[in-house]
Amino acid sequence: MDKNAVFSHVDHTLLKAVSTWKEVDKICQEGVTYGMATVCIPPRFVKKAKDKYGDKLKVCTVIGFPLGYNTTPVKVYETRQAVGEGADEIDMVINLGDMKDGNFDAVTAEIKAVKEACGGKPLKVIVETCYLTEEEKIAACRCVTQAGAHFIKTSTGFGTGGATPEDIALFKQHIGPQVKIKASGGIRTREAMEGYLAQGVERIGASAAISAFEGQ
Repeated sequence: MDKNAVFSHVDHTLLKAVSTWKEVDKICQEGVTYGMATVCIPPRFVKKAKDKYGDKLKVCTVIGFPLGYNTTPVKVYETRQAVGEGADEIDMVINLGDMKDGNFDAVTAEIKAVKEACGGKPLKVIVETCYLTEEEKIAACRCVTQAGAHFIKTSTGFGTGGATPEDIALFKQHIGPQVKIKASGGIRTREAMEGYLAQGVERIGASAAISAFEGQ
């Protein structure tokens, strides 16, 4: 695939705990230059990025990240603040403890609450597949679908594993028709990105997209 076609599906990502504004600003510049779908950055940088780049750049940020065990009111507050500061898209982490307990109604209710706080902005739901059984992944697909979220997302990139073609295939079987897929975690090569897009993934979370295509 043409690199520009791939980049239009990439959330150009920098979420390290020690990320500096200089580093975030660099990926924002790259996001504009290379036509990335969004840049995915820590919440504390959202306002600064939008103030500098405005409509030239879509900014995504993360909620309940990376562990997901914040309470629902905290996630809702985080979301409202991020949207108020200019976030164009929201990626939230589910409560993995509720998922492991089989408390799927609570997972669904929390996604709904965060979706409402998004005020119409796209919501991507990170289910952190590396910690889930196949049955739990299927249940996560139902939760995301029932809650009306826009995307299901494989991973934070901070867990014990990332995206796999097998999980994408499983998602496609069990999500509703309105739910799109974001593959994220460990995606570092051109072949992997093209492969996921060929599977029907709409968005890819990656920090290495430019180097994968240009060897930087």
